[in-house]
Amino acid sequence: MLGVGGGDEVIVTPYTFIATISAILEVGAMPVFVDVDPATFQIDPDKIEAKITPRTRVILPVHILGLPSDIVRIKAIADKHKLLLVEDACQAWLAEVNHQKVGTFGNAGCFSFQNSKHLAIGEGGAIVSNDEDFIDKCFSYHNCGRAYGKMVDQVGGQYVIAANNLRMTEYQAAIGLAQLKRLDAHTTIRNERAAYLKSQIKDIPGIVPYKLYDNVTRASFHLFPFRYKKEEFQGMQRSEFLNALSAEGIPCSAGYGGTLNSMPYLDDAFKSKNYQKMYPKEMLDFKSFVAKNQCPQNDKLCNEEAVWLSQSMLLGSKSDMDDIAMAIDKVHKNAGKIKK
Repeated sequence: MLGVGGGDEVIVTPYTFIATISAILEVGAMPVFVDVDPATFQIDPDKIEAKITPRTRVILPVHILGLPSDIVRIKAIADKHKLLLVEDACQAWLAEVNHQKVGTFGNAGCFSFQNSKHLAIGEGGAIVSNDEDFIDKCFSYHNCGRAYGKMVDQVGGQYVIAANNLRMTEYQAAIGLAQLKRLDAHTTIRNERAAYLKSQIKDIPGIVPYKLYDNVTRASFHLFPFRYKKEEFQGMQRSEFLNALSAEGIPCSAGYGGTLNSMPYLDDAFKSKNYQKMYPKEMLDFKSFVAKNQCPQNDKLCNEEAVWLSQSMLLGSKSDMDDIAMAIDKVHKNAGKIKK
């Protein structure tokens, strides 16, 4: 709907769910990966401009884990280079930067209703924008291409654009509206519990909790992330730490288990007939692409350091947060025994 397609490049973070990259590939564009700032888990603004080329059309930051990216700086870069800015806020319902909701800084913001999200309706999502023409196109696209708003019928046919049927059901909407009533209160609770839990674990050696940018006025905390440093745990591998923490009754995860900037789905896309027609051969060499899109900080997060606690845990009591902190501390103090 923004006119992005074959031959265009989209700058994106590798630390995200594959759906972010799938959206780029589905319109025939080329993802260009920018490494993360490991302290915040977000795309690193300092590394974006080096990846801009004459083909670049979009910067697509992801407010991953419900923690806002450095969106003010990213928007300034997009404006400077006259690029579109599309925010993936799928995990960041009600998160704010300078008291402005994420998803409202760019040309469009995208949110998710997938079953793990704060508004869990099963699947699907929402798009927001202050561009009325763009929203009319989106509405028409999700409704089989029927005329809507300024998408008027000029030639006597019911369908005005090539589109799809992506309409959500009324049953889903009813479930979402019911949950919407408690979304704000739950977001407040998660922020309070996350801040408290962070204060309780930040001094445990080898545990490095998330960092929020200074202008973040509210996070969403789809997940509570921290980095695990095995050297402070007698060399215990992250998998051993996760098993030990789970044994203490604390559900936890390593998060994204692979690096999206080097997986074979990209090679599959590059070998497709459409990509072969849209791009020069040298751009579709998978080994060369991987070499140009190295993201070592992301590699470390995915393969060694990241630990996630789920959003539902942050709806518990302060006592529950104490239990989490005590379990982490217990694993640290007994790391040598556990490793043996």
